[in-house]
Amino acid sequence: MPVEGDNIREEGEANSISTAVQALPLNIRMLGRQAYEPVWQAMKAFTETRNEATVDELWFVEHDPVFTQGQAGKAEHVLKPGDIPVVQVDRGGQVTYHGPGQLVVYLLLDVKRSRKGPRAIVSGIEQAIINVLHTYGIESCARADAPGVYIQGAKIAALGLRFRKQRSYHGLSFNLDMDMEPFSRINPCGYEGLKVAQLADYVTAFNKQDVIDKLLRSLMDELGYDRIEITGQGLPRT
Repeated sequence: MPVEGDNIREEGEANSISTAVQALPLNIRMLGRQAYEPVWQAMKAFTETRNEATVDELWFVEHDPVFTQGQAGKAEHVLKPGDIPVVQVDRGGQVTYHGPGQLVVYLLLDVKRSRKGPRAIVSGIEQAIINVLHTYGIESCARADAPGVYIQGAKIAALGLRFRKQRSYHGLSFNLDMDMEPFSRINPCGYEGLKVAQLADYVTAFNKQDVIDKLLRSLMDELGYDRIEITGQGLPRT
């Protein structure tokens, strides 16, 4: 079952979409600022070694400056990377930028156990971000042709997921208060001329932890999680 959208990659047996809501526990990791590649390797290892009893996890992180290029990414969308490294990764989609001032959340979910299909998970993530923006008086929307969240055509949040054996990894990036110049070095998500926005463009003052708390609660509500079992601050041991 292919998933529509340029930033989604699915592999393994298809799973039917169910509208049933199942309450599930969740582990949270607050990783602070990290280099990209160690976190990417850790999420791959977590996904490969997890089993039916493994509790799903959300990893909240801010990355050092990096461009990541999806498996089907085209080189022509990387215009002038300069001193920022470009990392070829195993998610779907084209090139995007991660850097300080951007909130990244990796969603390590058992899709089969959640009784949701990939499309429903993507829609739930987008709605969670829309809900958070609404609390700041900002109207936003998702697009059927390009995953993410947009404010009057400008992209404020990007999605790039991989579904492997009915388990997800990679996730979302939400622009909060960052240096936006690196986005001019690429065609964001493969779209020439795509405008990119951040929360600081619309809200003069906000607390980053408040945004994290709101997004965590909204993701739990939209994806059907009812409790947090463990909150940690480091990557899982391999």
